[in-house]
Amino acid sequence: MPVNPNDPRVSRTRQFIMQAFTELVEEQKNVYSISVQDITARANINRATFYAHFEDKYAFLESWISRKFQILLKEAVPQGRITGIGSLRTVVQTVFDVLARFRQYMAHPGNSRFEPLFEIAMQKELYKLLLEWLNEETMGSSDKVETTALVASWGIFGAAVHWSRDQQNRTAETVVHHVLEVAAAALAPVLEE
Repeated sequence: MPVNPNDPRVSRTRQFIMQAFTELVEEQKNVYSISVQDITARANINRATFYAHFEDKYAFLESWISRKFQILLKEAVPQGRITGIGSLRTVVQTVFDVLARFRQYMAHPGNSRFEPLFEIAMQKELYKLLLEWLNEETMGSSDKVETTALVASWGIFGAAVHWSRDQQNRTAETVVHHVLEVAAAALAPVLEE
């Protein structure tokens, strides 16, 4: 039976589950070895409750990284939204910072299998943030706005992933500056409509 996401008890239980996992990851630095049993024991809930909220560990991990990334983005930009090129730069920098920290966890044997799941979840959050901004700023066609947000989010995120995997003595600040120039040029036609 699906849970009602609007029920405060559901929200609180999800918070307990997320917090329990975060604590376990901070202690162990090993996503792979953390089981659903470990999470439920730390959250002080039973396994049935976990599975009422999440289909499996993978669905949970996708939700966890999405939520963590949402929180970091909201902390980075005023009102949790992009308001111009200045806040877009902050968002791009945040993506780079998160991926640099994320890379530390992926170095642990076994964790690399979760890398694509985490990356796709973060890219989706970046896409939603860009789409929201473009929809507020433009009167362009929704197809063009959606395509622009999609291309920009993958471009920003792809550049950050590439940099995080192979930094080659390039600072994040330098790459962020270049990515911002390209992203601004890609977004300009939609923003000028």
